[in-house]
Amino acid sequence: MASAAEQLAANFNVGSFAKATELKKRIWFTLGALIVYRLGTYIPVPGVDATVMWQLLAQHQGGILGMFNMFTGGALGRMTVFALNIMPYISASIIVQLMSTAVPSLEALKKEGEQGRKKLNQYTRYLTVLIALFQAYGIAVGLENVHSAAGAAVVHPGMFFLLSCVTTLVGGTMFLMWLGEQITARGVGNGISLIIFAGIVANLPHALASLFQLGYTGALSPFFVLLFLVLAALTIMFIVFMEQAQRRVVIQYPKRQMGQRMFGGDTTHMPLKVNTAGVIPPIFASSVLLIPVTIAGFMNGKSLPGWLSFLGQELGQGQPLYMLFYAAMIVFFSYFYAAVTFNPTETADNLRKQGGFIPGVRPGAATASYFDKILTRLTTIGAAYMVAVCLLPQILISHYNVPFYFGGTSLIIIVSVTIDTVTQIQSHLVAHQYQGLMRKSRGGRKQRIIRR
Repeated sequence: MASAAEQLAANFNVGSFAKATELKKRIWFTLGALIVYRLGTYIPVPGVDATVMWQLLAQHQGGILGMFNMFTGGALGRMTVFALNIMPYISASIIVQLMSTAVPSLEALKKEGEQGRKKLNQYTRYLTVLIALFQAYGIAVGLENVHSAAGAAVVHPGMFFLLSCVTTLVGGTMFLMWLGEQITARGVGNGISLIIFAGIVANLPHALASLFQLGYTGALSPFFVLLFLVLAALTIMFIVFMEQAQRRVVIQYPKRQMGQRMFGGDTTHMPLKVNTAGVIPPIFASSVLLIPVTIAGFMNGKSLPGWLSFLGQELGQGQPLYMLFYAAMIVFFSYFYAAVTFNPTETADNLRKQGGFIPGVRPGAATASYFDKILTRLTTIGAAYMVAVCLLPQILISHYNVPFYFGGTSLIIIVSVTIDTVTQIQSHLVAHQYQGLMRKSRGGRKQRIIRR
């Protein structure tokens, strides 16, 4: 039998959406914020020649800088105020979450609830500034050493350019961090994920045009272009299936008698997603890969230590070392994020306090072990799925020069963020319909009382 929420979701229509004024305000706010973000990706950093930057990105289009440019929505290629995008914030979040599991004081903050979460968020912001300063200074110094056939990338190098470039890039990152938090609080969906999503989707028309151009010029056969589009559609269907797949753990509550009435005796289930970490592992993995090679890419192999020059060469798109590191970090962050978001011991204790139990499993430590066993298996499946989807398209990208926007990472981000946003919209509509039903119910009771 369908639940009440499912029945309401089945009855959604345009009229119910039109009446949800709060939801419409949230959607308009989200769209307005994303428009502001896209406008910022066209505001250039003072003193940088955009033509030279495009030539540099064209040389590294098949490497890690090409992926970075995809995540920034083309802002890096145009060297705009949002060239760093939200990546420093993601790197800071990784570090704070790792430290919160190893440092006792941070772990205690995580258990303090809302107040502890606010302090951890504040530490993340401070660390974001430091990482953004480091990356912005590396980019500024690297830009002064970039030269091409069109000339130098920096028109007037010097201390003033370094100061203005670092200030502009760090300010752009902090503004995007604030904008993402505002979208999460006042809009629909996760703000940080939506900013990355908007950057990828904004360049999809150009990517499609490039793909068809390759087929038109004969660089790719028309049959291959058609086959690739079919494979992309099948990949999206597979991602949707895996993102919605879940393992339902049966939970039973015993009957309890309170006075003359009997309570409990219900059987429900606890849904555990196969991909518990969602879109976080590929984003985190990409962010970590960008840190050591950002400077190497802009310095173009000049005046660099041997190990950094080696990383810049070997961490190119489709290279074996890139594949190995990318897969390893996806697996690591899958297990790490699953462990951070779901605590088997705490879940088992809460279930025992509520009087619930899993049929055939003793409450307490046995239940925690059962949850841990299920979570490990699900995370293994989810990590293998993400590694396959993210790495297999790299063969097409590296061998056939297919645009990055059709890679597994970008498809996972697009599908996952879309599913999450649609789910939140449905939740707002369900809440709105429940509120409408409650108002009608209260109005009906008042009318009956007045008639009496």
